[in-house]
Formats: sequence, C-alpha cells, structure tokens
Amino acid sequence: MLNRRLKFLALALGLFVAQNAVMAQDFLSKPVRIVVPQTPGGASDALARIVGQKLSEKWGQAVVIENRAGAGGNVGMEHVAQAAADGHTLLMSYAGSHAINAALYKKLPFDPEKDFEPVATLATLPFVLVVRPDSPLKSIKDLAEQGQRTPLTFGSAGNGSVNHLLGVMFNAAANTKLEHIPYRGAAPAMQDLMGGQINMVFTSLPSVSGAIKSGTLRPVAVTSAVRSGNFPNIPSIAESGFKEFDVSPWFGLFAPAKTPAAVVRRINQDVQEVLKNKEVIERFNAQGADVLITQPAEFAGMLKRDLAKWAVVVKASGAQID
Repeated sequence: MLNRRLKFLALALGLFVAQNAVMAQDFLSKPVRIVVPQTPGGASDALARIVGQKLSEKWGQAVVIENRAGAGGNVGMEHVAQAAADGHTLLMSYAGSHAINAALYKKLPFDPEKDFEPVATLATLPFVLVVRPDSPLKSIKDLAEQGQRTPLTFGSAGNGSVNHLLGVMFNAAANTKLEHIPYRGAAPAMQDLMGGQINMVFTSLPSVSGAIKSGTLRPVAVTSAVRSGNFPNIPSIAESGFKEFDVSPWFGLFAPAKTPAAVVRRINQDVQEVLKNKEVIERFNAQGADVLITQPAEFAGMLKRDLAKWAVVVKASGAQID
C-alpha cells in the first residue's frame, strides 16, 4: 500500500513538473503586458518603462506598458488578478497600493497576497519632507519642537495615501499634532504648498527632485532609514532622532496567482540581469530610485511584513474608503 502511494505521489509530481515545463516553454509566445495601475508620468510608470524596454531587448519580444488607473490602483490590480496565469500579463505595483489598500478599503475585489505571485522587486524609493525655501522649519528637530506647540499643516494626495500616513507616523513618533489636509492628488497639494496655504508635504523624491535642485523647494529630511545615495546631502528622519522611522516603499512586478514557478523564476532571473545593467542603474538613480534585487520568496516576505505594518498605521489614521 505504501509503495502504491509513493508511486502515485511520484507520478503526480512528475505530471506537475512536466506541465510547468510545457508552460515555461510557451512563455514569450506573445507580447508581454506590464500593467501600471497609475496614470503615466509617476514613479511606477517611469520604472516600468525603463525595465520594460530592456526586457523587450532581452526577450526579442514586445513588452507593452499599459496604464490602468483608478480606485487608488485597484482597477489595474484587479485586471491582472483576473488575467491568464502564463506570465504574459504582469503588474507593476508598489507598497503604497499593494500593502496599504488592503487596510484602507473595506472591500477589495482581490486578495493582495493570494491572488498574486511576487515575481521581482525593482527598486526602493524614499519619500522626502519638503517646505518652501522661506519656511522657518530648517530641520526635523525644528519640526518636532514647533509641531508640539504650534498649529502646522501637511498636505497629501488624499486620505490613506502614503503622503498622509507618513504624517500620521511622524505625529506618533514625535508627539506632534500636525494637521492633515487631503487633496485630490499630489499636484494640488504641491500647488498649495508653494502658495503658502499649507506648511509642508511628504512626497516621493522623484516628484520634487527638480524643484529641490532648482531651489524652489527645500528638503527637510528623507523618510528612509539612511540617506538617499542620489541626494546624500538630505538627512534622514531616523538620523535626526527617530531611529525607528523607516519608510522607503518598494516597487516590483507581480504575476497572477498560479503562474508556473518556472515562469516566475525565468522572469525574476531576467529582471535581475536587467537591474545590473549600468544604464538602468543610472536611469533609476535619475528618478531618485535605488535598485533592489530579491528572489520571489524574499519579495513575498516583504509584502507580508508591509501588510501588517501599514494595517497598524491605517488604523491609527482612521482613514477608510468604502
């Protein structure tokens, strides 16, 4: 009886391996789509296009970037979750939507873990706290001291956005009472910052790198644990007295659940090669991003940890979207 069971298990395993091998051979039988669940021009879109171009050259197959924005990224994510699990449809996601939306939205049409296969991380990208050049806030120490006794406001791209939750996290860390002012997107928040209607904004480093270089905005600190290699003169919040403060959202590729392991490994290996390319590194750095190379299992662990971390922050913020 035991031998019969072992033979059955061996046969089942053999069939599974053979099926994976066949599906892996079918990979790249048609163009690959990378779905970006945000509008063109943002960090996700820029990084996807850089990597997509190099993968297209490597594979000898078209890699199409498709923007499907809406509902904080949920529209594009749902589309990929329902796509064929053959590696030809990938999701360009980041912590701000993939790990936060699970706690922010009461009902999601997909499970951020069960409905996706983590394939490959691409980069981490710190956020930065910026103020106007004439602001009296010169450092995180200034902000911590003034934020405890003076009404100060910070703008965000909307309730539950990374920009918003960073302010919540800073309030908890520094015992400040910064008031959150939500906007319909990051652009109007930046406009009001420049116009003097609000005191500060936490925003992605690439989105304000030009303004920082030109002097139209002054950076106070980055949100990553250490300084950005691309802007080494900007201190981190952690080194300014809040050692546990570390937010540097990852960006990476996911496939629909049940995509064959052989296909996931193939894409991961090819993405790793692309990320080691000097031109890609330079183009990422120009976006303020630092290359991040991981294996699929490592990526899955990062997602699990971030789902737990952001759930706590979202709960503390009181943000909720039906």
